[in-house]
Amino acid sequence: MEPSDQTQTTSTEPANDIAVGRIISVTGAQAVVLLDEDNRSLAREDRPEMGTLLKVETPDSIVLGLICALAVPMPSKDPDGGELCIGEVEFIGELLKDDTGIAQAFKRGVSNYPGLGDIVFRASKGELEKAYSCEKSAAIRVGYIQQDSAIPAMVKVDELLGKHFAVLGTTGTGKSCSVALIMRRIIEANPMAHILMLDVHREYASAFVDVAEIVTPENLNLPFWLLNFDEIVEIVCGDQPTREVDMEILRDLIPTAKQRYASNHRREQQTRLQRQPGDMVNIGVDTPVPYRVSDLTGLLDEYIGKLEMRNDLAPFKRIKARVETLSRDPRFSFMFGSLTIQDTMAEIIGRLFRIPVNNKPISILELGGLPSEVINVVVSVIARMAFDFGVWSEGRVPLTLVCEEAHRYVPNDKSGGFEPTKRAISRIAKEGRKYGVSIAIISQRPAELDPTILSQCSTLFSLRLTNEHDQEILRAGISDAAASLLEFVPNMGTGEAVATGEAVALPTRIKFDNLPDEHLPRSMSAAFSRQWRVDIEDESLLQNVVKSWRSQTRLGYETASTLAATSEAPEAPVPASQMPPNPQDTLVQAAAQVNLTAPPAPPASAAPPPAKPSSNGLINREALMRRLGKN
Repeated sequence: MEPSDQTQTTSTEPANDIAVGRIISVTGAQAVVLLDEDNRSLAREDRPEMGTLLKVETPDSIVLGLICALAVPMPSKDPDGGELCIGEVEFIGELLKDDTGIAQAFKRGVSNYPGLGDIVFRASKGELEKAYSCEKSAAIRVGYIQQDSAIPAMVKVDELLGKHFAVLGTTGTGKSCSVALIMRRIIEANPMAHILMLDVHREYASAFVDVAEIVTPENLNLPFWLLNFDEIVEIVCGDQPTREVDMEILRDLIPTAKQRYASNHRREQQTRLQRQPGDMVNIGVDTPVPYRVSDLTGLLDEYIGKLEMRNDLAPFKRIKARVETLSRDPRFSFMFGSLTIQDTMAEIIGRLFRIPVNNKPISILELGGLPSEVINVVVSVIARMAFDFGVWSEGRVPLTLVCEEAHRYVPNDKSGGFEPTKRAISRIAKEGRKYGVSIAIISQRPAELDPTILSQCSTLFSLRLTNEHDQEILRAGISDAAASLLEFVPNMGTGEAVATGEAVALPTRIKFDNLPDEHLPRSMSAAFSRQWRVDIEDESLLQNVVKSWRSQTRLGYETASTLAATSEAPEAPVPASQMPPNPQDTLVQAAAQVNLTAPPAPPASAAPPPAKPSSNGLINREALMRRLGKN
């Protein structure tokens, strides 16, 4: 039963409504309406315009449709000469009547078509409320509909997140503010959410500083042993001509290094009477278990010591030099900088995916400031871990991954991007719903996005898009009445969007609500005309810029993200050994799959002990040389 304060539509109500014309043509999805001449005398807000919702009474329902075109077929030089005006209406659904003639809830599709000559009315406020209504307990307000600002634009959270969504719009159209608004409203309604946002431009920390875990390049901890084979090869080998040879060496040595670490651990845990279920016997190249850089370089030294031909030594020396360079590079300290190796997989997952929430339901990973050659690898690791966590936790902790500037990770160009990143995000888009893992795609260039990814987003918020190719891509993935609404996309104002898909009651043009200043993202354009009127008075500016540039850290700039990060994290990268444990979370502990404790770290001044050939066959020199084509 509808609430008593809502307007109810009866079969006698049209007498009090505003008639706009009569139907002169009907097809399966559209109707042509001959508009009344007196429409010109109506108030501006009552005239039929593009996107206006109209209604037609039938014996069993009230059919609703959107005006998608207006025309004067035979214009006259005299504006008062009785011109014929017509409008095209696209049917979107109907309000079925009960036995008393009262209109009930809205449903998409039309089962009772109007006939020729039927009078067309402007939909009343009560009918608009019925058409755009959502169950408030499972929906959030993001703005209001363009036709009537008193009617809220509601979004169903389960459909929005469970089946993925996308926010598309040219830069400067309010895209970042719209994303911040949607995420803020979701968090307000669901304070125990688990959201991870990939922030390329470091602009969202200021919008969520009170409810977010801010992960910056300075306090990020993502150890190299969490990378799978494709990801570690991308960092170590890159696009060098010798990539294939180096890959074969790493394919054999990485599992050996992992086995060596696990063997040392088992010898130190001899007090255990039997093997625990978490212990692993078969460790592959992609198994997410710890290993030491020193073990990897030690294995390389063993081969270098055994091989005699100079040509045989080159790939081993090349890999060793690259690994040692990465270990010393401060830009990669978040990955290779820890002096000790511990199994902190559970703590890393808990921090990134907010388990437990601890009053911070969203974590913002600021990718800006990371080396450009490693950003796609980091995104690949995060997306892959999100999906794997959903699989192995059996979907008991739903996650949402928000990908800002998604066209950088999943480009339409087959030769662009990083293939493992594409696979990881595509897998979430295609299969994540089954395991409680959803994805939000944010992009200013739909044409540069992989169409497979965009097609999996069941809800789209399309802000202003001026590029014709972008509009074509968007139009190709939308059907029904939404197609006519896309005509507004090139000319909409800032903060306006066309919302389509399963999370909204019906396709509509909406205006997003305004966020308070303290919740706005830091995405304002530079004020050239104002800033170019004064000279630079800060004498230390250039020194600070150069210092930040060289150290790849943000020094001397008090932004919301750096203030939030420095208030909760030390200035140096957090060592894995100092990350807080999370004993209450059994799901995350299970996701770690292995329970290893690192052996005591050797003194910093002591060199790693020379590697020795293993007696249990961990190093198979003959097999490796055969794979490299050596005799």
